[in-house]
Amino acid sequence: MTIVKTTNLTKKFGAFTALQSVNLEVNRGEVFGFIGPNGAGKSTTIRILLGIIKASTGEATVFGQDVWKDAVDIHKRIAYVPGDVNLWPNLTGGEVIDLFISLRGNGEKKRREEFIEKFNLDPSKKCRTYSKGNRQKVALVSAFASDADLFILDEPTSGLDPLMEKVFQECVMDAKREGKSVLLSSHILSEVEKLCDRVGIIRQGEIIESGTLQELRHLTRVNLFVETIKPMINLAKLQGIHELEQRENGWSFQVDNDDLDAVIKYVSEFGVKRLESTPPKLEDLFMRHYEGEQNTGGE
Repeated sequence: MTIVKTTNLTKKFGAFTALQSVNLEVNRGEVFGFIGPNGAGKSTTIRILLGIIKASTGEATVFGQDVWKDAVDIHKRIAYVPGDVNLWPNLTGGEVIDLFISLRGNGEKKRREEFIEKFNLDPSKKCRTYSKGNRQKVALVSAFASDADLFILDEPTSGLDPLMEKVFQECVMDAKREGKSVLLSSHILSEVEKLCDRVGIIRQGEIIESGTLQELRHLTRVNLFVETIKPMINLAKLQGIHELEQRENGWSFQVDNDDLDAVIKYVSEFGVKRLESTPPKLEDLFMRHYEGEQNTGGE
């Protein structure tokens, strides 16, 4: 079942096109990673989904309802965490959490206490005394303590330490096991890799790749380290070889997937003494999409 769907979503601010024909889908019980650098269009897309701004053209629905016309109904079933949380300075963290839960009307005190403990938050302090990380914790506790069907998380771990990032990841996986859906916007690729079933990569307002991590990995390179009995020659001349570097007693390099078979056959002629292969990371794919962007005036 499709929970979030955008069709040819376009947003213009005057002459500037922030989004161009964005198509994405988030299904029930799925964690969808929405990745791209700052300024690529992630937050603009999310603001449209939240009914904060109106799309110029195209369609966007959440739970099958129009995000602009039915925003009030949609908000009853979603929880949103921005990357930079602003709170009421004179309220305590606990009061803010209670306020958000009461607005939704579907949170439980037991869940509230459970998540306050998980995120190691002191709810008795005034919000003006909180660090950025603690402000994020207030928003995350408020979100996960509610019984939302969809979590929209826009750089949610900004300011959190590694231990709290791990707690956050556990909360996302628990939500998924409960059949909830998560739209996770992030530029922390390791986070996306651990959590997401599918990802969409946005660049300069356009989705340039989307699919499962396995599908996207087919588009990237394999990392190899090879040590041979006889010295290897002319390795750099082979098609599909990148980042060639002599290391220890062998060579480390990347190989395009399409050329892997030919490279392995060539290397084996020199007598393979040691061969190590490491799976490609999402970061490798991500960087390939953005390499040269600085030269093209990208964001």
